[in-house]
Amino acid sequence: MPNGKERKSVLPFKIAAVQAAPVVLDRESTLDKACELISEAGRSGARLVVFPEAFIPTYPDWVWRVPPGRHQILADAYAELLEQAVEIPSPVTDRLCEAARRTGIYVVMGLNERNAQASNTSLYNTLLYIGPEGNLLGKHQKLVPTAPERMVWAQGDGSTLEVYDTSLGKLSGLICWENYMPLARYSLYAWGTQIYLAPTWDSGEPWLSTLRHIAKEGRVYVVGCAIAMRKADIPDRCEFKAEYYSEVGDWINKGDSAIVSPDGKFIAGPLNAEEGILYADLDPKQMRGPRWNLDVAGHYARPDVFRLTVNKGDRPLVTVTEPLGRDPYEENEPLEG
Repeated sequence: MPNGKERKSVLPFKIAAVQAAPVVLDRESTLDKACELISEAGRSGARLVVFPEAFIPTYPDWVWRVPPGRHQILADAYAELLEQAVEIPSPVTDRLCEAARRTGIYVVMGLNERNAQASNTSLYNTLLYIGPEGNLLGKHQKLVPTAPERMVWAQGDGSTLEVYDTSLGKLSGLICWENYMPLARYSLYAWGTQIYLAPTWDSGEPWLSTLRHIAKEGRVYVVGCAIAMRKADIPDRCEFKAEYYSEVGDWINKGDSAIVSPDGKFIAGPLNAEEGILYADLDPKQMRGPRWNLDVAGHYARPDVFRLTVNKGDRPLVTVTEPLGRDPYEENEPLEG
């Protein structure tokens, strides 16, 4: 699973979790804001910065409020989300890579990804990994969108379930309620994840308890970060706002971003009802030492009793094959004699 060998940090290092609102349904303005936040995290000494689920160009909260029968409202909102979504690679990812290179830090960004390899009109909920040299490390597409999210996002496949061997340690994660999938979590533990990312739209309890449980279960550092969004962040031009957000208070999502140590304790946050960047110092020794008494994918596993098979094959929507030999539908050519 690792994507190459790097010299590992042996000294504590700082990481950052962003809790912010995108410029809703405005890809370029949200990208500008993201690059500024990357620079701010870099100036503060962070070597990794993590952004919330679907940050670019926004999390589509309206799917939880607009009934499925309101076809035109949903279609119009989807069309705008699709138009502002991101292709990988693209000029958008180029700018993110340049921001990572300029600051020299790892960047993990949540975004809406268009399926550019096929129709270009379906979306994935994607987590993009970028190295400090400005290189794309890879991406993870959410395996199972939750409830009405299925009206917006397609399902990812196992080919994007990955762990990255970085200079900070082994880095990976799952998106929002994927973290309630025990086998998905176990896959990451088995591949050695040490810094576990959990970008989300969720907040409050029991989500915060989930972050602590994952940290304790996997003996991993956990980074949970969410969009902090006010009703005022949704543009008034959005038709669904007047009808379906009239009774909503000031805050749509208060965030509750947090960073948790491998013993299940908060070391930053939770940050509630404000935008900001959380920082925490991670100790590489704590990525290994706490597993002496619980290593769920090591001495605490029972492979003679339990076994997990992960299908990491991709699932292309279009496969093109070239014809071999003569086309049987061509007219017969005359024989020479």
